[in-house]
Amino acid sequence: MPRRARAIKRKRQPDARYQNETISRFISKVMNRGKKSVAEGIVYDALAIVEKELKKNPADVFEQALKNVTPVIEVKPRRVGGATYQVPVDIRPDRRLALGMRWLLQAARARKGKPMANKLADELMDAFRGQGAAIKKREDTHKMAEANKAFVHYRW
Repeated sequence: MPRRARAIKRKRQPDARYQNETISRFISKVMNRGKKSVAEGIVYDALAIVEKELKKNPADVFEQALKNVTPVIEVKPRRVGGATYQVPVDIRPDRRLALGMRWLLQAARARKGKPMANKLADELMDAFRGQGAAIKKREDTHKMAEANKAFVHYRW
């Protein structure tokens, strides 16, 4: 966090194939050790598999899957009078997107026995249908926030 001025958000370049900034951001999340061309290959292969299986525009499927996974509310620990409470707070839009992408990627990487493109495609299709590990993570987060809504007055 800068001490003086607020950090300026730079405009992200859209990806080459779908001209979509969200897919470009997701490719950067998939990237490992600076190998962007490998990450692009994985994401584009996964989207090609999605297109072949669902017979729909893969960019739209990706957007819908991400929308299904993104959380609206989360809990943050607040220390009040020696006790720590899990306080539900709303999430900023850019953090929502980051969490959704992170959960999709973690769920895809947790699957075993297939190449990464296939695992990612399976997780995207599951998220599109409203099931899978990433959706479960979102529901667990919302459940925890719902369970702790009695502490909402500690939010500041």
